[in-house]
Amino acid sequence: MAETSNLRIAIVGGGPGGYAAAFLAADLGMKVTMIDPEVNPGGVCLYRGCIPSKALLHVAKLIEESHQAKNWGIEFGNPKIDLGRLRSWKESVVKKLTGGLGQLSKQHSIQYIQGRAGFENSNTLKISKSSGGEEKLSFDRIVIATGSRPAVIPSLKLDSPRMMDSTGALDLPEIPKTLLVIGGGYIGLELGSVYATLGTRVTCVEMLAGLLPGADRDLVLPLHKKLEKMFESIQVNTTVAALKEEGSGIRATLKGSDGKTSDKSFDRVLMSVGRKPNSEIPGLEKTKVQVGQRGFIQVNEQLQTHDPYIFAIGDVVGEPMLAHKASHEGRTAVEAIAGHKVAFEPNAIPAVVFTDPEIAWAGLTETQAKELNREIAVAKFPWAASGRAITLDRPEGMTKLIIDPKTERVLGVGIVGVGAGELIAEGVLAIEMCAAAADLELTIHPHPTLSETIMEAAEVFYGRATDIYRPKKTSAAS
Repeated sequence: MAETSNLRIAIVGGGPGGYAAAFLAADLGMKVTMIDPEVNPGGVCLYRGCIPSKALLHVAKLIEESHQAKNWGIEFGNPKIDLGRLRSWKESVVKKLTGGLGQLSKQHSIQYIQGRAGFENSNTLKISKSSGGEEKLSFDRIVIATGSRPAVIPSLKLDSPRMMDSTGALDLPEIPKTLLVIGGGYIGLELGSVYATLGTRVTCVEMLAGLLPGADRDLVLPLHKKLEKMFESIQVNTTVAALKEEGSGIRATLKGSDGKTSDKSFDRVLMSVGRKPNSEIPGLEKTKVQVGQRGFIQVNEQLQTHDPYIFAIGDVVGEPMLAHKASHEGRTAVEAIAGHKVAFEPNAIPAVVFTDPEIAWAGLTETQAKELNREIAVAKFPWAASGRAITLDRPEGMTKLIIDPKTERVLGVGIVGVGAGELIAEGVLAIEMCAAAADLELTIHPHPTLSETIMEAAEVFYGRATDIYRPKKTSAAS
């Protein structure tokens, strides 16, 4: 194990991967410097991504539930939305969390430099400080954690305040009467849901055959049905051929799979077609770091680049671009630098779409199994048979297990329904621990809860579910 007490390490980027790496490095006795353009650590996740979007989604869910309360004999008046106060509350959440990270950095005795870093060589960074001036610092190891940014379709790039990316949409500049969302991925659906709940007529366009292309279709279906009621229009197999600003908004030319086009004007347009890695770091060519064709920095299982002094983590090294994946990579990289025998090789990385209903999955999906021609057994438990789901008036959900039919090992878990993002953690643990379906079935779950649906999905696999009837199979001779 390497001696770490005098090891000088630089973390370039203060997002969930960067600050997780910095805090662990400090705990291991390294002398840590973290460089980021913001006044405090937090990265895109806290400033312009996960946290502000979830704050707004919470408000959207509250409004939706106030409408749903009519079914229970309770009526509220139409909500009065003070956009300024809503924006301030969202910003206060961000300020509280990023400020807390700033305090943690000081408590860990981390040198925090607000600025941007470029490479002079494999050990030396040239830092342009936000306060002015430049400084060159040398380190024993450097961790690149520069994250990603919203992708843009070049042919649709429009220099207009009415054109928004996810960052602009989270700023809540106004509640537009109409909004075109380009892209049916999780960012577009989450932000589209927020604006639709606040009163905007939302049109979502997706070039592929369905929303959330990475998720199994049976998980997406309940959400699709809900969004069809919330949105003005959902158009799949459709592309945006052109955008043109006009006096009252932006005119979009939409092209269907049949080649036919139609024009419609929108007050604002949100482009949410994915993210690009921030790998265009000044001076990176002065090192041995290699960047792939898609712009991702290439690393091994210890998150080490082709340059032995430089590591890279998070969005900048590849999919999935998720904060929790970056955090674990950051800790793995630091442990590798410390000389620990480690590798980043998870069996499951959970994905969560924080719409309403939420969708979450981990491990092998049914879609992937078909592509791999892998034999699986699928056990589904419908929430229409869940006592807790019924008390919430949310019976549209479903929990399913992907199981190896020979070993009965749990290979994947998928959940759609309220709180799916919280429930998926048990599935991740089951996959990581190589649990069998029997382990889930025999684990006593509290009643009445949604967590029971995981246990009951395992019961379905064995043909003895308590809350749904499954006719017994009869042999051909009987």
